[in-house]
Amino acid sequence: MPNFSPGPEYADRERMHQGMPSLERAKNGRLWVAWYGGGVGEDDQNYVMLSTSRDDGRAWTGLKLVIDPDGPGPVRAFDPALWHDPQGRMWLFWGQMVRKAGQKDGIEMHTFAMHTSDSGNGDPVWSKPRRISVGVMLNKPTVLGNGTWLMPTCVWRDEKSSRVLQSTDHGETFTTIGTATIPVYEDRNGDENMIVERRDGSLWMLVRTRYGIGESISTDQGRTWSIVKPSVIPHAESRFFIRRLRSGRLLLVRHNAPTITQRAHLTAFLSEDDGRSWNKGLLIDERMGVSYPDAVEGPAGRIHLTYDFGRKKDKQILMAVFRERDVARGLVGRDARLRVVVNQATGNNPAISAPVAKN
Repeated sequence: MPNFSPGPEYADRERMHQGMPSLERAKNGRLWVAWYGGGVGEDDQNYVMLSTSRDDGRAWTGLKLVIDPDGPGPVRAFDPALWHDPQGRMWLFWGQMVRKAGQKDGIEMHTFAMHTSDSGNGDPVWSKPRRISVGVMLNKPTVLGNGTWLMPTCVWRDEKSSRVLQSTDHGETFTTIGTATIPVYEDRNGDENMIVERRDGSLWMLVRTRYGIGESISTDQGRTWSIVKPSVIPHAESRFFIRRLRSGRLLLVRHNAPTITQRAHLTAFLSEDDGRSWNKGLLIDERMGVSYPDAVEGPAGRIHLTYDFGRKKDKQILMAVFRERDVARGLVGRDARLRVVVNQATGNNPAISAPVAKN
């Protein structure tokens, strides 16, 4: 299925739409970014792409691989997620969905994955792709203090959509162990859930909803979850990013526009108290149309963040590099870099005046 020699049909000039990136960093500093595009929007022409940089993002390769599945009908590949596991392997997760006439979103939606043990190499050897589960995973898994992996997945708008998969054998098998429910159907919107283990041992799940960010709590390692309710974190109807840093602080990247429903003012925040309060934050990109942050922490509190800008018009995959101390001070440090272009597609999109995608 992976195409390691993508042809001219996948060239930047051919893509009319792209976004939803994910980022990882190898131990030797090599960076990887995956995203999806193709078609004029979120449609059955979508495919997943992967690029890499060996010089901290100053130069990026062309597409190292493309995942563009064939199947018994229109099959789209979308929502990639990159993640290094505790064993040092880099995983590439992605979703595949078959659209059938009259069928509810998500019925034919599945998560696939493959991994490599040599992410420091620009041309690593990958495992054979395999299906992981029904539903789609967009955000990085969480490793608990006891070594268990928890993988957030969702089945879009289903009553028990915000699902949690568990692996206790380093990714050999994954089992659904619990779900969190958004009680009002009209509030459901993509889920894109993320999980943090708090210092008291409880698990805190944040969920994308139509009202912003919902939250759910588990006190039994993810087997049962409280009903999803509105959190106190203001946010647009869009993806966010949350992760615990080595310092013990939580890093949250979200929209912080004056009109909070807008996808603008992408800002990084720190919490010293497991998310009960947040500092004033570091503004990353104030422009309208920035969205879908994903990040990874490197040595010395150095953070690499990727996101997209203008999926149909500008078609940019961007990166920002800053330090934890920059977020703590709310000031961009001298060695920070903002709006680094990872990739820019240049295809002319006839749907440029269409409404902004809701994914």
